[in-house]
Amino acid sequence: MAHQQQGMDSALFERRLRPVYDNLEVGNNRKALQESEKLLRKHPNLLCARALKGLSLLRLGRYEESHSCLQVVAQEKPIDDSTLQVLSFCYREMEQLDKIVELYQHAVKQNPGNEELLAHLFVSHVRVEDYKAQQAVALQLYKAQPKNAYYFWSVISVVFQGIRGPESAIPEKRKLYLALAQRMVDKHIKEGKMETEQEAFLYLHILKLQNKYKEAWEFLTGELCAKLYPGAPVSMKFELLKELGNWKALNELLQQLLEADRDRWDYYKEYLQSCFELIKSSPTSEGGNQNDTLNSCHTFLLHIIESSERKTRGPYLARLELHKRMRAIQLPAQQLIGDFDELIIEYFALFGDKSCCTHDIALFLPSISMEQRQALANKLLVESGISSTSLPQTKEHMQKHICALQISRMCGVHIELSVDHLLAFYTALKLHYEHGYSSFGTQLLSTEMGPSDPYALLAANVMYDISIREQKSDQLFEALCLLQYVLRNSTSNFHVKLLSLKIYHMFGCMLGAQEMYDYLDIKQIQLDSMGYVHCNLLPLSGRFSGVRNCYDATLKFFTNSYKERLEYIALTYRFCTFSKMEEFMNFKERLTNSLLYVACSVEAQICDLVSCYGNVQQNLTAYVAMSIEPADDRIAWNELSDNRDLEAIIRWDPLHLVDAEADRKESYDQEIEVLQIRSLMLRLFASFIDLYHAPPSAKLAMSNSKAILDTPVEETATIELLRESWTGLHQRLRLMNYKPLSQQFLVNLLPTRLHLLLELSYERFFDDLAQFVLDLYSGASQLAMQCKKISENVAAVMEICVQTITDSNEWNGKDGLWKRRTHQQKVSACLEILSLYAFLLSVLNDKLQASAKTKTKKKPAGDNKSKDMPQIISEKERSQMLQELMRQLKHKLEACDAALRIWKAPTLPRDLSSFMADMSLKPEVEATLIGDVSATFKESHELMITELRNLLKDKIRIVGK
Repeated sequence: MAHQQQGMDSALFERRLRPVYDNLEVGNNRKALQESEKLLRKHPNLLCARALKGLSLLRLGRYEESHSCLQVVAQEKPIDDSTLQVLSFCYREMEQLDKIVELYQHAVKQNPGNEELLAHLFVSHVRVEDYKAQQAVALQLYKAQPKNAYYFWSVISVVFQGIRGPESAIPEKRKLYLALAQRMVDKHIKEGKMETEQEAFLYLHILKLQNKYKEAWEFLTGELCAKLYPGAPVSMKFELLKELGNWKALNELLQQLLEADRDRWDYYKEYLQSCFELIKSSPTSEGGNQNDTLNSCHTFLLHIIESSERKTRGPYLARLELHKRMRAIQLPAQQLIGDFDELIIEYFALFGDKSCCTHDIALFLPSISMEQRQALANKLLVESGISSTSLPQTKEHMQKHICALQISRMCGVHIELSVDHLLAFYTALKLHYEHGYSSFGTQLLSTEMGPSDPYALLAANVMYDISIREQKSDQLFEALCLLQYVLRNSTSNFHVKLLSLKIYHMFGCMLGAQEMYDYLDIKQIQLDSMGYVHCNLLPLSGRFSGVRNCYDATLKFFTNSYKERLEYIALTYRFCTFSKMEEFMNFKERLTNSLLYVACSVEAQICDLVSCYGNVQQNLTAYVAMSIEPADDRIAWNELSDNRDLEAIIRWDPLHLVDAEADRKESYDQEIEVLQIRSLMLRLFASFIDLYHAPPSAKLAMSNSKAILDTPVEETATIELLRESWTGLHQRLRLMNYKPLSQQFLVNLLPTRLHLLLELSYERFFDDLAQFVLDLYSGASQLAMQCKKISENVAAVMEICVQTITDSNEWNGKDGLWKRRTHQQKVSACLEILSLYAFLLSVLNDKLQASAKTKTKKKPAGDNKSKDMPQIISEKERSQMLQELMRQLKHKLEACDAALRIWKAPTLPRDLSSFMADMSLKPEVEATLIGDVSATFKESHELMITELRNLLKDKIRIVGK
């Protein structure tokens, strides 16, 4: 390194490198490469310039050149900060974080006491989560520079070894690490070296992890903590008092807090819990004590209500909660507090003009019987003051009516109405929406939701109820048109967009669904929490290449944010914000193991294989770039995380018919099973390709072995194992007997693809394909029989495809939309199977042709071989069989293409004029609105047909050569 800066002072060094940095910063990577090469011609030993050249090459996508360039720099073991930073930046982009550790380890060996290098080494260990190494480096840092931050870096490293490290699952080890961490902090406290609130937080956290709640309470209420951590959140006190069982102190503390902040619902819940725990801890003979506690609780709530200058929801909700809890343990709630219905009506009278009122009242409905619920719903409708002949006169009056209607639905009133009554109710809701919009919704900002929009959302739910009863799509199509009308008036209403998206997907209209998803403008973390509404429904939608853009946008968020999340964790160490560390780590793990992320990754790869359109070599190059490793299941199945926000789509469905947690579990379990099938199918298919075209990593190992196709070797073991897993998985799934997800309500999730994947011939097709690949590889005598099986499977898949299109055309005469999604999924699944099969045949044929050319030069050796093993089918025969399979496939693909040509666009269940008469919206809007929605369906169908026919055309070209 000494010769690098010889004759060059640091200022000159910086000035010469500046143009390279500037070009990289603005994204002009080609110019940055030119500048770095120009500088290297003058100063060939300038390591930083060489590292910058490697970064420029990396960003230009020239990975091999970049790798060799960076390797040369790393072998020099640099210690200057500039070169190390550039190298570590490159390795972060390449996700080779272990190499950053090596870099700084070499640098620290050459300069052991350098604080900056040690700090960088520590952070590099943080990125790879090597807590033991972190601890060692932190102590080394503390010896070099005795700063509190470095000491507590070592403490938190010990804590993480106990709670997150490889030994954290062993209780004794966990206990040992946490005890060590506590002793380290105790020593620091005795020496009077504690300085910051974050250090105090960490000590409290260590004590809580060991369940030492008494010590934690004493420290939290002691002088040192008051001095260092005056802003300690009050929730810490709640938590410790609860763990210590000191309910009386907690009760008194909460009374003081509620006097100061009277609308804290979370405080009220803790307060009520403390009251009931005090009752539990009182001896049963002391009935007077129980009554005193409840009386004082009720008196306190009344005092808050009466003495408040403005009305706040908190104490009223607390009174309802007290009533509910007393009834739950058979205490005389009505005697102490009053009639429950009257309390609800009072609450409704006070807060019914707020949109949150529905959710508030819904909290208490499960505690009363169905008869009581429906009676209460009727009372609220009367209280709202709106009858069948009157309209709201103010926005607040309208909101009360909306709230009463929503509560009615949640109480199950609508579910019992006849179809005629529901249609009349729908018409009334439309009229209320129109009146509300024209009276109160015309002067709103573009970012505001229309105050009468909930009428339309409720109307859409009502129409779905009718559609499900009648198993027809016309009412739901009308609801979709109404939602599109609302969206024109209220462009920011995401509830309307989400319901429209759901209905478009139900009807298999990918174009409309994609427009709604784009309109939602989902970004950043929402791509994970909300992406399921669209991404889960994209596979087998009939738009293989069209859905790739959506996957790319979602996957880009996950890959980019992974690097950012690592840096956030590193920053929490740099700034010693221990309170945020675990939060960031948990967040990173949830995103890394997100089910949506893993599923999108797998589906995107399958999508790429299905829609490969180049020649064989181009397709193989694209396949190699995917880096699929069949033998290695990279998915951490036990750590997958369900990050879906299922409450984003607002619902007012009958509470007794909705079990949100059970529905979430059922849908999650089925999505996991779908991922199991798709992931295993991808790996099994990749093992077929790898057997004949070994990936670069395997070529070295095979270089000394006999030529492929001579005799079966160990490479077939992977296929055998995966094939066994494939049949085992399907056997298990049949035994599990999963039921399709309930479609009783509009907000429910659409059925997963699990039943479709099990219904179609995926299992048999890929199982037989595995046997065919093995027989072809070894030249087994039963190859001809296996070819016949494969031909039959291909014919069966083609027949399902053609028959499904015929069925779809027949349904068009009755109801073109109701079964549309199912038909599209079946056709797409069939074409997916045939496309993958076409890809495989083209690869096998290419290998056999190349092998045949090589064999002609080595004919004598081949003859000897056949004398030894007469049962092996010759390569020429294998090639002929393969070409016959390709010829047959070509005919089947042509038959599918002919069927696609006559696949009719979905027709509406009724003519447009009939819909317009029913819609009864503004006449100037109706024709264009319904016309636009129906045009979207037609255009979506045409796009799908064009894309599927292009796919088939490409496969016919590949197998026709």
